[in-house]
Amino acid sequence: MQLLIGSFLPNVLCAQNNPADSPDVEVVFDQPAKAFTQSIPLGNGRLGAMVFGRTDTERIALNEITLWSGGPEDGDRKDAHLYLKPIQDYLLKGENKKAQALLQKHFTAAGKGTGFGNGANDPYGSYQTAGDLLIAFKDKKGPVTDYKRKLDISHATATVSYKKDGFLIKEVVFTDRINDLTWISISTSNPQGLSLSVMLQRKEHVQSVKITQHQIVMKGRLPNGDKPGMRFFNTADIRLENGNGALLKTDSSILVKGASACIIRVDTRTDYDPSSGICKPDKNIETLTRSALKASVGIDRRPKLAFEAAAKASSKDYQLYFDRCRLYLPTGNEADSIKRMTTERRLIRYYKGSSDPTLPVLYFNFGRYLLISSSRPGLLPANLQGLWAVEYQAPWNADYHLNINLQMNYWLAETTNLPALADPLFRFTRHLVPNGQKTAWNYYRAKGWVAHVATNPWFFTSPGEGADWGSTLTGGAWLCDHIWEHYRFTRDTAFLRQYYSVLKGAARFLTFILIREPKHGWLVTAPSNSPENAYKMPDGFVGQTCMGPTMDMQICRDIFSATIQAAQILRRDQAFADSLQGIITQLAPDQISPTDGGVQEWLDDWPSTDPHHRHTSQLFGLFPYDEITPWDTPDLAKAAKKTLELRGDGGTGWSRAWKISFWARLGDGEHAFKLLKGLLTPVSNLDLKMKGGAGTYPNLFDAHPPFQIDGNFGAVAGIAEMLLQSHGKGDVIRFLPALPSGADWAAGHIKGLAARGGFVVDMVWQEHRLFNAEITALRTGTCRVLLPAGKRIYAQNDQPINKVADQNGIFAFKAVAGRTYQVQ
Repeated sequence: MQLLIGSFLPNVLCAQNNPADSPDVEVVFDQPAKAFTQSIPLGNGRLGAMVFGRTDTERIALNEITLWSGGPEDGDRKDAHLYLKPIQDYLLKGENKKAQALLQKHFTAAGKGTGFGNGANDPYGSYQTAGDLLIAFKDKKGPVTDYKRKLDISHATATVSYKKDGFLIKEVVFTDRINDLTWISISTSNPQGLSLSVMLQRKEHVQSVKITQHQIVMKGRLPNGDKPGMRFFNTADIRLENGNGALLKTDSSILVKGASACIIRVDTRTDYDPSSGICKPDKNIETLTRSALKASVGIDRRPKLAFEAAAKASSKDYQLYFDRCRLYLPTGNEADSIKRMTTERRLIRYYKGSSDPTLPVLYFNFGRYLLISSSRPGLLPANLQGLWAVEYQAPWNADYHLNINLQMNYWLAETTNLPALADPLFRFTRHLVPNGQKTAWNYYRAKGWVAHVATNPWFFTSPGEGADWGSTLTGGAWLCDHIWEHYRFTRDTAFLRQYYSVLKGAARFLTFILIREPKHGWLVTAPSNSPENAYKMPDGFVGQTCMGPTMDMQICRDIFSATIQAAQILRRDQAFADSLQGIITQLAPDQISPTDGGVQEWLDDWPSTDPHHRHTSQLFGLFPYDEITPWDTPDLAKAAKKTLELRGDGGTGWSRAWKISFWARLGDGEHAFKLLKGLLTPVSNLDLKMKGGAGTYPNLFDAHPPFQIDGNFGAVAGIAEMLLQSHGKGDVIRFLPALPSGADWAAGHIKGLAARGGFVVDMVWQEHRLFNAEITALRTGTCRVLLPAGKRIYAQNDQPINKVADQNGIFAFKAVAGRTYQVQ
């Protein structure tokens, strides 16, 4: 029995037939960008470009994922461990005010730490723009008509087109995944009408600019406190078709005169080495750029053909990732009118209540596009802004926050079938270990390794500089959850063996720092925070320093359990695994608050000073961990629902995105979709300031505010969670567990969702019910499925698998690697 999807749901797949001209794969504008949050993002995992599409002086903002100020530093206080027991003793006696004061004085980072999120000129550093490519048009200042600017997500290409003085001007931009360059093609229908100047501009720390007939070369060095920092090297190379036009150099630019087309290639290199986390003075970044430019075959003789060949090859490579998972919903009766709208207009219209079924699909596709564009194996992971920035001091340094934000960036990697793109996260986690071991010893006299709240390309692992937020000590352990989840999805024992020591080290640290609290005799972490939230004690003290916050205890159980299972799979460390098993039973459990009925955030039933706080950390056990489920722990699931009701549906962009997955895990598709619609609220305040409401900018970037990419990524993970789940005991596959009941979601099709156990799932639904599905096994192993009523599983030979479901309706069978099984 084959899934002849197109034969019974042609309306679902109307977008699939012409993907380059569909409202679910195009971000569209009808005017140039005035702000960064209106520009078009492009990236190949190393290079980033933001296309503004301006008709007077085009601006293409440039980025390179390793371009950071600052450098390696020792952020530890060497005597901090002397104050650990006094801090813990105060906490054990309930004297949290004294504990927090002592922690602030002696147990925070040495020096300036992260610079309180403004560390550009400190050793911690900040992610920075590489500068701008500016293209100033010298033609007549006639009126501009027929303007259109769009991002084609299906091909990872930006296009700008308009008419000036009756002639068509067209600009095409892409970041090359093969040649590792950014390409810009500018052409006009006027045979000799292209007159423009090209220049590179950066406002800070430029050491020299050299211009030849074809190239502009900019060299610079970023600050590292009072030391020299990272070197960078920007190059712009301009080519014309033979015999058409001329190139002239000036002191600051290259002029193009009398041409019909020009091709510009741009590269940025730094001397940072991702494999070691240091800048290498002997790294010849100029040679690397020259090699990339020479690799563009035919550029000297046939620039246009070279551009087209590079664009085709890069698009093909991109689609190997993008096409692995696609969501389709019917476009509805207004499909034609929606195609003619800008994306911003669609956001506004959707917010006001009009139907646009493909807008959430566009957001889903755009989020996956952003991860493919900002995360490349072997390099640094996507940061708080992916790899896109126009600042020299990015918000919060655009660093790696470990109390949810970096982790949220990669939730979608496994579920939406992009596991290879999580490689930078795994590498980065492993690189944190050496510094994390020093920090564990200096602060806790513990073995193993720790990373706290924030880190950078220099692998900073010290606590933050503020006691009110910087003492959360489970950031590194949370990263290790991704290592274990990758194994759960792929069953790749070679990968598990490669990263087992990282997992074990995080677990080992946690075993060292547990103390026994006096009220129940439970083992708890101390000192710590519940990320960025504050409590109020019965004596009136408002503070953050505490012992045993619920999230810490859930992460302990998660990492201890993962390490135990990994040790069993790899047949090693039995004694250590047994010791962890003994500790798990003594950890402070999840508690239901007798006051409000929700899951307690702290060890004691203290109220939060902000009932609607953006972090809902006590529900880590609901998502991304899975110790709270409606089917195994119904009382805790009910309490989790109460917690979410108390928190409300507001919050920052990433906070709303997290809540989508929470509600999906509770099986409430209506509430999950409500949060998704809230995330799609149009934001008109376009600057990069911490003001205005959360939602979505015109270019679909998530508004924290300001821009933070984790909301984009978290929403994609939430949509995937609404459509397919495979967590909990036995990794059971559950189809459509939180499908919204509205008409927009009544029918649909998704291909390429990944399930734990090594399975890929395609499915079609009609009238809000599963029509049929395919489960492809990537590995041989047991597949467990919760079958909808009336459905059976068929093997490749069209024969039903004759087994009986258990008392919970779960059907289990042995799946063979490479085979596809039908659910009909």
